[in-house]
Amino acid sequence: MAKDIDSKLNDVLDISSEIKKEATQVIKRPPQSENIQTDYKYTRENLYGLVERGQDAIEGILDVCKETENPRAYEVAGQLIKTVGETAEKLLDIQTKLKRLEDENGGAVKTQHNHLYVGSTSELQKFLKKESKKDDG
Repeated sequence: MAKDIDSKLNDVLDISSEIKKEATQVIKRPPQSENIQTDYKYTRENLYGLVERGQDAIEGILDVCKETENPRAYEVAGQLIKTVGETAEKLLDIQTKLKRLEDENGGAVKTQHNHLYVGSTSELQKFLKKESKKDDG
């Protein structure tokens, strides 16, 4: 009876009950280690640039402090010194993070398989029923 209903639905909906298997395509990702190294180098260069600019800014703000003796200028200088110190500290942090990423990368999946099913849910259910009968029998 279920086959009758399926065939009538197939006729009404103008679909076929055949399940088509299509070949899967393997998409290779670029090695993660290359991405990690590129990001590391980029981050490191940026942090070095920020530290150098910060040091120039510190020299400038200290000159302003000496000339004006304004308490606000000294406050800004203190904040700037703190920020440059934190940025320099981040240079050390990226070393640790890089080592952690490289360790994690050792057990990473090298290839990824993407499967795409094109069809209706009823066709998929039929296919799965056939597969489960094959596994049982």
